[in-house]
This record gives sequence, structure tokens and C-alpha cells, in this order.
Amino acid sequence: MEPMATKTLAEIYIQQGHFQEAYEIYKALAEKDPHDREIKNRLKELADKLRPSVPLSYRPPRSRAEKIHLLERWLTHIRGRRGGQ
Repeated sequence: MEPMATKTLAEIYIQQGHFQEAYEIYKALAEKDPHDREIKNRLKELADKLRPSVPLSYRPPRSRAEKIHLLERWLTHIRGRRGGQ
């Protein structure tokens, strides 16, 4: 059984951090009522949350050594999040 698309359900998804699911519900609601400003505003907010952001100061690594260093930092971070597994 598929859940009913309601603002309430979308807000519950937002509270739980399920932004894509909330976005899909608001998108369906916007198709039913394209003039609802609240729905349009929530869609924009969710689109902003879902859009990948790259820090302005980010510069992709150029040399092989920079790439290795970056990947090692990521690996260390991942291992730290997993508790060293």
C-alpha cells in the first residue's frame, strides 16, 4: 500500500532527514495545486538541500600526490566513522 501524499507526511520525512521522499511528495502536491505558495516554497527549500554543494574554496587536486593525500584523508575519515573497522 502506497502512503497518501500529504503535507503532514512530507513534514515527517523532513524531520527524519528523508529530504528526497519529502521532495517527491511536495512535487506531487504541486502538480495537484500549482498555485499553492507554501508548497512552492517547500519545494525550493528541499531542492536547495538536495543540491550538492561544493565549497567555494574547493580546488580539485591536480597532482597525483595531492590526489593520493586527499583519498587517504577520506579513508581515514571513513574508518573513523565506522569505528576503525
